[in-house]
Amino acid sequence: TGPKSPRMANPSLDPKVRKVNPNVALVLEKDGIKLPIPGERNILITSSLPYVNNIPHLGNIIGSVLSADIFARYARARNYNTLYICGTDEYGTATETKAIEEGITCQELCDKYYAIHTQVYKWFDIGFDYFGRTTTPQQTEIAQDIFLKLLKNGYLSEDTMVQLFCERCQRFLADRYVEGTCPKCGYVVCVIPIFALLKQINEKFSKVISSLQDARGDQCDSCGNLLNATELINPRCKTDNDAPITRESKHMFLDLASLQKKVEEWIEKSSIEGKWSANGKNITKSWLKE
Repeated sequence: TGPKSPRMANPSLDPKVRKVNPNVALVLEKDGIKLPIPGERNILITSSLPYVNNIPHLGNIIGSVLSADIFARYARARNYNTLYICGTDEYGTATETKAIEEGITCQELCDKYYAIHTQVYKWFDIGFDYFGRTTTPQQTEIAQDIFLKLLKNGYLSEDTMVQLFCERCQRFLADRYVEGTCPKCGYVVCVIPIFALLKQINEKFSKVISSLQDARGDQCDSCGNLLNATELINPRCKTDNDAPITRESKHMFLDLASLQKKVEEWIEKSSIEGKWSANGKNITKSWLKE
């Protein structure tokens, strides 16, 4: 058993305790701020941020937030100082493509599905301490601060890379805007725009069924291999079905090589002080090797 906080000796008498269930309590610090407590077991739990472009289904619940919620309840039952946070991922092409499909703005889409996600998780009684959004002013300020510090310390550099470019759309194609044939397993993916697909349902049923195979320019849903869009065989723009060309574009890159030693030292220190599990340490080290 871990060290118990005096505040948790009798949770039912503490007015700052929010009951998750009769046996699990969450202590909110002054002004609702929850901070690490020296000498106690402090645990931060984060779930993968769900994309805000769909209604969560049972697989989303089981595959991400439920397991984290179970561990959070266990940690609170052990009187560990626990913080469980999550939120909707509202940036990226997943939001843009869904907004185009529904004929609304990206902001309207994010507001709509954030409310739906919140309702679903409340119905399942998922005990987040905080469920936020990546578009909040606080998130923006933190992300920009991290970027500027990396830039100031010389950890960012500009370089060029080859990307797919649609001449009709006049833009570079992000992973969710390009589809083709997987170079690893030969899986043929859909290249029919969604609006055209709907029109063809009554006319070409068999062709539509084969077109429902869906893998993006970043991963093959058949073999699971991660891909670069330029690796796809016979790539097509998802918006207009045109074959894109390749062009060079400038990007900012994080210099991981110069940071590797510091990251490894931090992980070694933190894994000991934070009492990481063997599985957690092994997975983290495997990421560094890759």
